[in-house]
Amino acid sequence: MKLVVGISDGKVSNKAEDVIVTYSLGSCIGVILYDPKTHIGGLLHYQLPASSINPDRAQQIPCMFADTGMNWILKELASKGVNKKSLKVTLAGGAEMMKDKSMFNIGKRNHAAIRKILWTNGLFVEKEDVGGKHARTVYLTLADGSIEIKGKSKGVRV
Repeated sequence: MKLVVGISDGKVSNKAEDVIVTYSLGSCIGVILYDPKTHIGGLLHYQLPASSINPDRAQQIPCMFADTGMNWILKELASKGVNKKSLKVTLAGGAEMMKDKSMFNIGKRNHAAIRKILWTNGLFVEKEDVGGKHARTVYLTLADGSIEIKGKSKGVRV
């Protein structure tokens, strides 16, 4: 079954037949987490680096922000029996989609924020496909933990 993750959303599954997908990662970051021991995985698609930008919104939509979104997905994974030390981490997105990239640098700020949050949680990025100027679509196949990232360039299997 295909589980679609929208913008400011996340999904976790322990069903081998599931494929978790998110479309159009531009400056947003997709955090793909997979436990090869249990075959449980999840995908977070967040928009902004820090919930301090809008704490009220973060309470309503925790997956909008890197910090509250990671808290949410790690709790979901733990509730399904995942030990976070077993997680393989892949990142995708963080592109500079606006013409004047120096104006906001959201993609770079999103990337820096998640790397810090992961490090604080004792998690490290195994693979990533970030930056550039094109959007990406990400697929996580839970049966084997394979990840496919498609974008303007040819698809990448990580």
